[in-house]
Amino acid sequence: MGFADLTSDAGLTLLDDWVKTRSYIVGYSPSQADVKSFQAMKASPPVEQYPHAYRWYKHIDSFQSEFSSLPGDPSKPYTAYGPESSEVTINTAKAPEKEEAADDDDDVDLFGSDDEEEDAEAARVREERLAEYRKKKEGKTKPAAKSIVTLDVKPWDDETDMKQLEANVRAIEKDGLVWGASQFIPVGYGVRKLQINLVVEDEKVSLDELQEQIQEDEDHVQSSDIQAMQKL
Repeated sequence: MGFADLTSDAGLTLLDDWVKTRSYIVGYSPSQADVKSFQAMKASPPVEQYPHAYRWYKHIDSFQSEFSSLPGDPSKPYTAYGPESSEVTINTAKAPEKEEAADDDDDVDLFGSDDEEEDAEAARVREERLAEYRKKKEGKTKPAAKSIVTLDVKPWDDETDMKQLEANVRAIEKDGLVWGASQFIPVGYGVRKLQINLVVEDEKVSLDELQEQIQEDEDHVQSSDIQAMQKL
């Protein structure tokens, strides 16, 4: 059993699948298994490709000051942990050859199989397992890329109805758009702006088009600006 090279795509894919339903490499609390696997990675995996491995990495990173005191065997390498190798491949090593039988007809193995036939069968099974594994991985849909955005919406003056302005903004509905928390922030001379958070799926929502739609509310909106943006 064990992980492969945790700096390679194959190794990170295996880790991402392993921690998809687990908080830790082994058991229900951090241990040397997490420490060794964390240290083998050397850097945080990209969240877009490996969201589960990224979550696990960030969580274990918070225990760095406690690494030496975590339970487990620190002498074990990270390859000692992870999924059973039978999930990806099979052991094709030959069984130890039997001791030569005595020259006696009673000791002849009448049901023995030919070594070459065994090797061919093992190779066939291995290739079938690998093909199933690759098909399973290819069939998994990657999570949609999302961004969290902080948007400033500015009114015309201090007489603008800010509650109505916000209501008009939130009335905009799009597939892949979720409105979040908001607040009114003073900008001077009694004027306040609306600052509102939103989450968008990058492939579905154009921020430029969204801002144009917001500014169509000419009775309330003077302009809008993206204050901050971060990938999820």
